[in-house]
Amino acid sequence: MGSRTLNGAKTFIDLLWSIHEDNNTHSLYEEDIQISNVRGEEMDLLNMICSNQAIFVCEKMVPKFDCELELQPTAETSNCSEISDSAEGAEITQEQDTSILKTEPKPEPLSVNKARQLVSFYVLAQNPCIGLVQDRVLGPLWVRCDMTGPSSTTWLGAETVCTGSKVTGTKLYSVTCKAATTDKKSVMSLEEVKQEHRAAHHPSSMVLKGSARYKLFGSTVVENTVIESQSSVTVDFKWNDVGTILETPPMSSAATLNIQVSVGDPRSPMFEIFRELEFLQSLADGLRTGEIEWLEPVETASAVDLTKAHLEELQNASKAQDHAVKPTQTQNPKSEEETPSFTSLLERGDLDFIEQLWVQLRKSVTSYQDVGSCLKLVIDALRYGDIKPWIHRDSSSSLSKLILQSYHQKIDKVDLSGLAPVHMLLEMGLDKMRKDYINYLIGEELTTLNHLHYYLSTEVEVQEQVTRLRKLHHLLEILVTCSMFLGLPYHRLFLLTQSCLQFYKTHPYDESHTFTLPIKPALISHFYQTEHPVLWGVEVSSGHGAREVRTLLQLSDRPLVDHVIFDSDFSNVTLSADTEDPAFYSSLVSCSLLTFA
Repeated sequence: MGSRTLNGAKTFIDLLWSIHEDNNTHSLYEEDIQISNVRGEEMDLLNMICSNQAIFVCEKMVPKFDCELELQPTAETSNCSEISDSAEGAEITQEQDTSILKTEPKPEPLSVNKARQLVSFYVLAQNPCIGLVQDRVLGPLWVRCDMTGPSSTTWLGAETVCTGSKVTGTKLYSVTCKAATTDKKSVMSLEEVKQEHRAAHHPSSMVLKGSARYKLFGSTVVENTVIESQSSVTVDFKWNDVGTILETPPMSSAATLNIQVSVGDPRSPMFEIFRELEFLQSLADGLRTGEIEWLEPVETASAVDLTKAHLEELQNASKAQDHAVKPTQTQNPKSEEETPSFTSLLERGDLDFIEQLWVQLRKSVTSYQDVGSCLKLVIDALRYGDIKPWIHRDSSSSLSKLILQSYHQKIDKVDLSGLAPVHMLLEMGLDKMRKDYINYLIGEELTTLNHLHYYLSTEVEVQEQVTRLRKLHHLLEILVTCSMFLGLPYHRLFLLTQSCLQFYKTHPYDESHTFTLPIKPALISHFYQTEHPVLWGVEVSSGHGAREVRTLLQLSDRPLVDHVIFDSDFSNVTLSADTEDPAFYSSLVSCSLLTFA
């Protein structure tokens, strides 16, 4: 074997090892090839083959342009109309160009011949018989290909096979793809997939496994218009003994929900509560930066006038009853015809004085002065004994401490200068919203106070308190999706609640995270049995352990490769059940086993 080839393999594998050892995400090879160290789950197709393990991906390096755009100066001889038209055109051009620059460049493939060379370097270097490396087993290597040649190869891959700690061989993968088609005759039949596996491996027996993914919730198409949603719920099925291509998963399948929910959708029944949380966040940001973005007031009356009216009402009630004011019903009485909503379950009828004050202020204050003036009115009323309001026993805000002191006719001096009023208002909101979330989660028996201790702690600094409250809100957004839209039963919602609470104890706030939930297909059968899958696959395998080889056919409503442009007239939208002939892209994964002597 030529020394040039061996030297090339040694150089290539040393670079892969340095990326692995230094935990780098990117590195350059031969000036124009980029090698990335990623997780398999980041790419749908590779995740089906490699699962969530670290892999090396080779692709052509795409130069990134970082230049400032300059507008063409307008000619001095232009009249006003020309100047206006020119400026408008320049502005549009600049916006378009800026948009192009901000768009992340798509990955570029290498030629199939170059991909084969890199894979051969990997195989040579991992072969213990050649002795280029010692005790250095690397993760799988995958190379993007440009589909040149009759086989239309889009990926070539290699994976080291070990028996114990000894390297015994390599699995070689080839992925070929076809553009979308509605012609069922052009899609491989199940028998053809099995024959493909037989021809490559001559097995004595084969095992067939099916998989499918259905979209239950997310972006939808209404009258040819896509209604975008940042939230999505899909369900993955896995089953054995596949009978036909694109068969519906049987009820005996193992099913898992994949739930990703973004907060703040105006169509969500949680939107008003989200707005309340947003105001809370703006106060917390103001304490950190010294500047608050005040929201548009909901109330027409000023915050000061509303506070005065509220205090007068309490004074009159106090004189009439001669005892502490009881909590008042804050929600409108519901008629018998109204159907209870998820939001109504969060509304409480036992809001104390501080919570009622928070509700008024968050809908009306527009400045620091508003907050300070309103709190001064309240504190003066407490100091002079004009009101003796009722509050919850476990209230922990600064204002609640002043109210408790007022019961004994002694109130500490309060400094309302600077950001102190904002801090007091933030504490009031934190107290109120914590009780709102507790009211639902405990009332619905989805968790216990012990499990909520992390989220309810007032021992951490106030910014962290707000973050933990946002985590609870995200949990409730997930629950509203799964309970109201999917109609999941109590035992599944309970398990989902525990999973989310456990996750957020050790992870930062992350709306992009996908929560998973095992589920019985019968619970959601009416959602998917009349729909087309967005992903369907069959796997034919033979052999055992490290010697297992597979052939996979994947059908999808979108391309599973992002570095190839397919010549297709079909738009990338999920097709509904009323479409007689849905279009699917097909991807075939072939595997072969190379054993080292």
